[in-house]
Amino acid sequence: MEITSVRAGFALGQVEAHIPSPTHGLGVVARPFYGSGSEIRETRLILPMLAAATGHIRFEDLGLHPDVFSIGFFTLRWYSLAYITGILFGWWYLGKMLDRPGAPMSRAHADDLVFYATLGIILGGRFGYVIFYAPEMFLHPLRIVRLWDGGMSFHGGAVGTGVGVILFARKHKLNWLRILDYLVCAAPVGLFLGRLANFVNGELWGKPSDVPWAIIFPRTVPFGLPDPARHPSQLYEAGLEGLVLFAVMSFAFWRTQSRYDPGKLSGLFLLGYGIARFIVEFFREPDQQLRAFAQVTGLHMGQWLCVPMILGGLYLMNSAKGRRVRVEPIAGADSVA
Repeated sequence: MEITSVRAGFALGQVEAHIPSPTHGLGVVARPFYGSGSEIRETRLILPMLAAATGHIRFEDLGLHPDVFSIGFFTLRWYSLAYITGILFGWWYLGKMLDRPGAPMSRAHADDLVFYATLGIILGGRFGYVIFYAPEMFLHPLRIVRLWDGGMSFHGGAVGTGVGVILFARKHKLNWLRILDYLVCAAPVGLFLGRLANFVNGELWGKPSDVPWAIIFPRTVPFGLPDPARHPSQLYEAGLEGLVLFAVMSFAFWRTQSRYDPGKLSGLFLLGYGIARFIVEFFREPDQQLRAFAQVTGLHMGQWLCVPMILGGLYLMNSAKGRRVRVEPIAGADSVA
């Protein structure tokens, strides 16, 4: 195999990049290792696909754009539309579930709940991102409110939504855990749409791969090295966290008696999401500022945050029957023991 060597001068040090000969499909690509401080080590990854020697799909050829449309100074982005559509769907789907016997609240409560949940998603998601992924933003507080620049954390949004539901339930003297059981059944649709928006934005891509469906995303490697084909991990997450989890939650709600065991559906959601996210993170490239953290701990930040979700989900599911009492429905038909 013929391999030519090209030495590139980098701002943070010298790293030797080995670029494959055009006559061979097997290459060795140097990738910088982000260690503690300014330490950079050279790591070589065997890749049977470089942009110049592969037939993989290029992201630019898909014709996708982050913006839906622009009118004057107003621009609607797919990511914003995903949030709006997910919240509207959740509102509608929640109403359908509240028509079933044993509902924890009335349809009139749903309007107020949507406000609390939306506020929790936005505030929790943003502050969760700042705390776990970009703590340097605390040094520049104005950056925190610039939501249009991106940066939301699901784990933070989940905590924010939980706090919002507790405040809502205390205001109306309702069972917050049963309300949360209903709310989480609609959440996977919002997750599905959000991950599709991540894909359209060409962000949060996966690790380099030579699978036939790998995609060459632009600007994924620093210093001008050729972009390798990568796992479209956004679509993996859309499928597992979105479609599969929604199917599981729907079956549990509509085909079983789980909604009468406070916490069982919430636990199932936490467990399902935690497992799905933990698995997909193995195919996903860690955020640049957290690569050193992943190298040191052996897991991505997202995986560490999923551990308490999985444990909490197991606890809620196993202890649900102990919380089951006679349910006097706010809406629906007869009481259910």
